[in-house]
Amino acid sequence: MNSGNHEDPAQDTSYRSWGNYPRAAHKKVLRPSWMDEITSATLKENAPLLAYGLGRSYGDSCLNDGGTLMDCRGLERILEFDVETGRIVCEAGVSLGEILLVAVPRGWFLPVTPGTKIVTLAGAIANDVHGKNHHVEGTIGCHVERFELVRSTGEAVICSRTENPELFAATVGGMGLTGIIPWAELRLKKIESSLIEMDTVAFNSFEDFTRLSSDEEGARYEYTVGWVDCLSGRKTRGIFMRGNHATTGGLHTHPEKIKLNVPFNLPGFTLNPLTIRAFNTLYYAMGKAKGGHSQVPYDPFFYPLDKVDNWNRIYGEGGFTQYQCVVPETEVAAFQEILERIAHGGQGSFLGVIKKFGSVPSPGMMSFPRPGLTLALDFPFRGEKTLRLFSELDEVVAAAKGALYPAKDPRMSPRMFRLSYPRLEEFRKYVDPALSSSFWRRVAEVGR
Repeated sequence: MNSGNHEDPAQDTSYRSWGNYPRAAHKKVLRPSWMDEITSATLKENAPLLAYGLGRSYGDSCLNDGGTLMDCRGLERILEFDVETGRIVCEAGVSLGEILLVAVPRGWFLPVTPGTKIVTLAGAIANDVHGKNHHVEGTIGCHVERFELVRSTGEAVICSRTENPELFAATVGGMGLTGIIPWAELRLKKIESSLIEMDTVAFNSFEDFTRLSSDEEGARYEYTVGWVDCLSGRKTRGIFMRGNHATTGGLHTHPEKIKLNVPFNLPGFTLNPLTIRAFNTLYYAMGKAKGGHSQVPYDPFFYPLDKVDNWNRIYGEGGFTQYQCVVPETEVAAFQEILERIAHGGQGSFLGVIKKFGSVPSPGMMSFPRPGLTLALDFPFRGEKTLRLFSELDEVVAAAKGALYPAKDPRMSPRMFRLSYPRLEEFRKYVDPALSSSFWRRVAEVGR
């Protein structure tokens, strides 16, 4: 590796997850500037090692406490872009936002995007991210053409659906544990406009949400998602947003003119049941008042929080945790029980997302999305009180044969991980012996 590599015998604690919980101290950080610095020997010599991108995983899947991190943000080059076919080849550290800056003015868009564009391409593949159009396009893994994978066992192989397909399937959604991706090729989506035709509809019951997210309605809209008032319990009130790419309005990147910043961690007392309830009531009222049709730039539609730098600091020094689960659509009672337990638990969230996943299968053997209903809620971390609530929710999800999302998890049990991912034992065969993470050691190596 080059002279830019960093090794601190006192251990590096500056690398955190987006939730700021749990914390980790890394004994070494490697910072490659060129792809050829990523070699099998480097992986082997620095084990246990884990690649790190922009740190937007919420829990400990991006941390490697006591081990080595390979900070891949220096690999930020777009290597090829075919404007006729939409094929783009990027180094591992290129962000989704950087891809959009190049692609949108030329009439192309990300085929799948999560709720932030501050994610590296390799990180998106490692977590097989999903977005508002899962019912139409599936996960990002469905649109990855190929990538290179460097392994400590001496291999640097090309992976695709036809070349090393088993490694391809293990790496998509494989949490960065099968090897290091120096570059990847993605197939983009053709668009005529950078604007979104958006509809906003308030719902006041679970039945209303079910109707809005039905297959019939979903066939009319590529993008669908709901904000839910987590304190409404079984009433399940919220705001449903749906949209399609416009056909008029031109192709622009629409940079945000106003960008806010949270300069420091807010005091923990600012987020409590009263302030959260007040926010949810106000947000619902505003969403209901603004209901109807509008034409908006893609940025506020897909990435409303990206215009607030360091928004995770609103949760204070203790950080926050997100609980994201999916349960089969037939398990409506379980879904409503989860919302009711949260409402009665004395803890709340003002960032609640509810969506219906479609049936488009992912190529990844460890991918989180599957047909059903998904709920994602952010909670200020209150120690044992939060952990106890999440354990109660786990039992409901497990009984409904649901699953939890590793990219958002800081405390899932090994049992819950096994129940969520029935192909775990098959996946183990492809985990690189030199790679590991705090998450993997917590959920998959206990007792082994």
